[in-house]
Amino acid sequence: MGRWICCLRSRVADLLMLLLVLALSCNPSTAATASPSAPHIKPSYSFGRTFLGLDKCNACIGTSICKKFFKEEIRFDTWLSSRLKLPPSYLLSYSGNYTDDAKSWRLVDITRLTSKYRHDQADKRICTSLLKTKTCSLERALRRTHRFQKWLRAKRLTPDLVQGLPSPMLRCPSQRLLDRIVRRYAEVPDAGSIYMDHLTDRDKLRLLYTLSVNSHPILLQIFPDVEGWPFPRYLGSCGRLVVSASTRPLRDFYGAAPEVAADLALQLLAVLRSMGTNDLNYFFYFTHVDAGTFGVFSNGHLFIRDASMLGIIDKEEGSQLIDGQQEYKDIFSCLTVDCQSAFVSCNSIREKHSFVMVCQELLPKLLKGKFLQPVQEKIDSFLQHCASGLADDQGVNEAVAKLAELLKPLRSCDSRFAYRYPDCKYSDKY
Repeated sequence: MGRWICCLRSRVADLLMLLLVLALSCNPSTAATASPSAPHIKPSYSFGRTFLGLDKCNACIGTSICKKFFKEEIRFDTWLSSRLKLPPSYLLSYSGNYTDDAKSWRLVDITRLTSKYRHDQADKRICTSLLKTKTCSLERALRRTHRFQKWLRAKRLTPDLVQGLPSPMLRCPSQRLLDRIVRRYAEVPDAGSIYMDHLTDRDKLRLLYTLSVNSHPILLQIFPDVEGWPFPRYLGSCGRLVVSASTRPLRDFYGAAPEVAADLALQLLAVLRSMGTNDLNYFFYFTHVDAGTFGVFSNGHLFIRDASMLGIIDKEEGSQLIDGQQEYKDIFSCLTVDCQSAFVSCNSIREKHSFVMVCQELLPKLLKGKFLQPVQEKIDSFLQHCASGLADDQGVNEAVAKLAELLKPLRSCDSRFAYRYPDCKYSDKY
């Protein structure tokens, strides 16, 4: 009898243990606590088409780098956090990290062509002016326009197809420049021809939209850094976001040490000279400069950070668009700018136009109070002569040359200037 009771007790104990195990497995929080080896769920961005601007395509830039975003090989954090969180969608630019192998990361700039507010206003303008509705399919509306229908029929991008577009790059277009745009357009896989046969209808609309809103990404594509042009590397686009190599804006260096300021000022003058005189005979000029126009890489090298306000005149061919044709206006002329804005005549752009703007707006802030007298007084005098020389190209040339000559020995040669170090130890050229 005692043996039977003992056996019964053992079975009851086994049954209770089984019920306890089942109860634990049915309670997720308890199970997770009881099982430290539970698999860790990898966090990820809750990417939406709206944040990237993919919902607006093909009124967008392109899709060449979208896979990088969705594979989390582009992250918006300036530090590589495991807590992946999207930044606010209203910002114009973001700092991010980019990788090709998930091991080594590099900083990139992620930017919009214009502010989200201006994008939204432009989208509403497209719908209300073309379809008389508050919301619409942007692609359907833009495809119906007279300009885009001309693009669809065209075999080659010609000056009449870009007349009236607000981009400074296209105010004085030559056929050679337009051919370069088509041949080097990086948002299509098989670029290389000056004819648009390799562009689908979708590609043509994206190219036209980009040129109408902001030509910055196009300039980065057709004048790449690997060929020596002073622009950051274009890495691709996704929806309405552009990804390029990261630079710090010049404004971050206004409080820099005197030797750093002297180095950056010399680089700035050298960049402007190269944009006026180069092997391809293109004359680049700025229509506006500010503290974010130029940027500096981590190695100390200065580049043009924002090319949206950069105009181009072909010194070899000249402009194939007469001034009267610039006044043509349509919806593409007014997406992000005032339709009443007057175009600057191609013939009114002077050779030293950009030097004068930089001497007025940037160099005084970079060089102010940096050096002892009488050096500082001489620098201020040269800047003043340069800034007031719109009517005197020769005077600007002389002031810029004397300023460069004065600044060169004020630089130093050390690892802060990695773009020319250690070469500067062995040659005055650097």
